Amino acid sequence: MRGLPAEWKTIFKTDKVQVMNMRKLKDAAKIVRSKNSGPFELTLDVIFADDETFEKASRAKIITKESVAAAYGIDADMVLDIIEFPVARAIKATLIRPLPSGNLGERDVYGAQQHAPLMEMGVDL
Repeated sequence: MRGLPAEWKTIFKTDKVQVMNMRKLKDAAKIVRSKNSGPFELTLDVIFADDETFEKASRAKIITKESVAAAYGIDADMVLDIIEFPVARAIKATLIRPLPSGNLGERDVYGAQQHAPLMEMGVDL
């Protein structure tokens, strides 16, 4: 495999190209879903099929306040918490809803259709 072009070496500080095993979260997880966490918050659940994949995801910190914020195009301070549940092989993220559930203009009262941006997130597992 060829190295990086000379002008890139100063940017990346290397001459080696690292191949990453990048795929979408929807392909790495068994379940990706969203739901209400009260009228002002949404909870996003990512559940993995096996312990090995869950542990890789946990070690790699693929679900962070910053990664969730980037996927949803919001500020990281709108993501309230990231919680890992090893027994359930799950990682949960809670974020502030843009509009309260049932508010005029709010389109998903139950919060059940808000997981799509997370599903499309690229992960290296």
